Amino acid sequence: MLTISRELVDKIIAHARVDHPDEACGVIAGPVGSDSPERFIAMENAERSPTFYRFDSLEQLRVWREMDDRDEEPVVIYHSHTATEAYPSRTDISYAAEPGAHYVLVSTREELGAEAEFRSYRIVDGVVSEEKVTITSG
Repeated sequence: MLTISRELVDKIIAHARVDHPDEACGVIAGPVGSDSPERFIAMENAERSPTFYRFDSLEQLRVWREMDDRDEEPVVIYHSHTATEAYPSRTDISYAAEPGAHYVLVSTREELGAEAEFRSYRIVDGVVSEEKVTITSG
């Protein structure tokens, strides 16, 4: 189960809307071993694509080093889908390299209007498991 604050959910959705029609992506870091998402890190989609995302390799190296220096890890890795449901694609699954992370997907597809679909998954060894999301006020 992913427990995440309303503030962080709102930041992810806002990032997805700003980058639309391209996919948005980023990380929420938290203390190592805590499973607690705390620090929002919006990243650039190096592909600048409405159907695919990839972290810029230099930005990813910098962010991961910064997390190491702060005794943090990527608790949430998020990206948006702009025209499809918030479910991992085959490419998303093949790129999922952090077995301890929650993979959050937000859909900003047109038929949702002002709403956004927000879902979380665990992806380990190519197996996708959807998990419950609890949104806190804190």
